[in-house]
Amino acid sequence: MDFATKTIHAGQPSEPHTGAVVPPIFQTTTYQQEGPGEHRGFDYTRTNNPTRERLEGVLAELEGGTQAAVFGSGLAAEHAVLLAYLKPGDEIIVPGDVYGGTFRMLHKVFEPLGCVIRQVDFADPNQITDALSPATKLVWLESPTNPRLLVYDIAEISRRAHAGGALVVVDNTFATPFFQRPFELGADLIVHSVTKYLAGHSDLVQGAVIGRDHEVFAPVKFLQNALGGIPSPFDCWLTLRGLRTLELRMLRHAENAIAVAEALSLHPRVRKVYFPGLTDHPGHEIARTQMTGFGGMVSFELDGTLKEASELVSSLRYFALGESLGGVRSLVCLPCKMTHASIPAETRHALGLSDTLIRLSPGCESAKDRVKDLTSGLDRLGAKSEIAEAAVAGS
Repeated sequence: MDFATKTIHAGQPSEPHTGAVVPPIFQTTTYQQEGPGEHRGFDYTRTNNPTRERLEGVLAELEGGTQAAVFGSGLAAEHAVLLAYLKPGDEIIVPGDVYGGTFRMLHKVFEPLGCVIRQVDFADPNQITDALSPATKLVWLESPTNPRLLVYDIAEISRRAHAGGALVVVDNTFATPFFQRPFELGADLIVHSVTKYLAGHSDLVQGAVIGRDHEVFAPVKFLQNALGGIPSPFDCWLTLRGLRTLELRMLRHAENAIAVAEALSLHPRVRKVYFPGLTDHPGHEIARTQMTGFGGMVSFELDGTLKEASELVSSLRYFALGESLGGVRSLVCLPCKMTHASIPAETRHALGLSDTLIRLSPGCESAKDRVKDLTSGLDRLGAKSEIAEAAVAGS
């Protein structure tokens, strides 16, 4: 099946008893057994549920995996992977530009337990090789990254990680399986914040881990049941509904992202635009090789002050100021005050996350309206003043 067909048909036959083309929600906690321990594959919804099982089957199919486990949030999914593979003394290698929630979990939860977190520049695979040791269990990356949309060579990173005996985990949230297939590039596990593009409507919180090798995936699946961080059947049903339009939405997201990125790159109040589809993006050629599209996210650095950045993101009409991304409604975020506020300021700056970095999630509205909204907001800031220039120079 082609991708669009999979989103509608993979693991989603009509309900067999009534013929309903939309599968029902199995809103139940338990299941009647024919005898003690004799059931039809379901005994308790924490362990398994028909609605969740359908969703996991679809996600595995879309990513080219064999199994999937969904969780109550993206961070719950990440936690299961980290807990499955990191013990005191074990090491994990991550890029500098990593999601703030992942950074917080690694440094505030796992590092105090004795795990070693090594952050290196993944744009230089030699740094990964140098950081590998017999204690390295995981090499973890996002591509494109959050929020600077850096692109890393997943195939080369996987080759080096495997040579060092480490597993590779790819957070494919930004690209989605429509634009990128990490298993084909060597990944061992894929994680998603399903909350974002997969569900697509900003109405649920959910995460997922997808595997292709049973032995690698089994510890994660065990923890899904043992820890109990599962989503409700209704949330699983909502995600199944959202997935049916994934290809259509991603095409529109990508189309709008290109229009926004090109407009921003021409505005005098924009210092830098981060979007893999622009030819001057440092990861453009890698993105062309390992992705079938450049995704729907755009970030940029305002040529101004933090105060002006705050004013801009609060003044837009069609970009709602809020956490998250990937929904049909456009969102804008100021990472230093929002998604990446858990990272100390000096660490953010050392990693290149400036206080005027603004992250955009163009939704499915008209590209013309979003471009006008952004450029009008930038115009309202006026020309960069000498006072603002001095403030930026002083920072």
